[in-house]
Amino acid sequence: MRKGTKKAVALEYDGSEAPSVIASAQGKLAEKIIEIARMHNVPLYEDADLAEALSLLKVGEKIPENLFKAVAEVFGYCYWINEKLKNKLDATF
Repeated sequence: MRKGTKKAVALEYDGSEAPSVIASAQGKLAEKIIEIARMHNVPLYEDADLAEALSLLKVGEKIPENLFKAVAEVFGYCYWINEKLKNKLDATF
């Protein structure tokens, strides 16, 4: 794999178990994942090192314990962004 190849990993968390990988790709397919996420207003978080580590997991695989802290930071960021957007929308109406 070429250094600098874009990677994207989509995660799912239902609150009951560890988050799991629901999509993973590199190159043009990674760009498509990002495009679809943007179309659906899914918050994006860029971290090349974390994407590299998560890309080693298979789709459907749970996040290993050694990545819990990093993934928790991502979810915290996403919840913060969602709340910020919700407050902005509430203020508009």
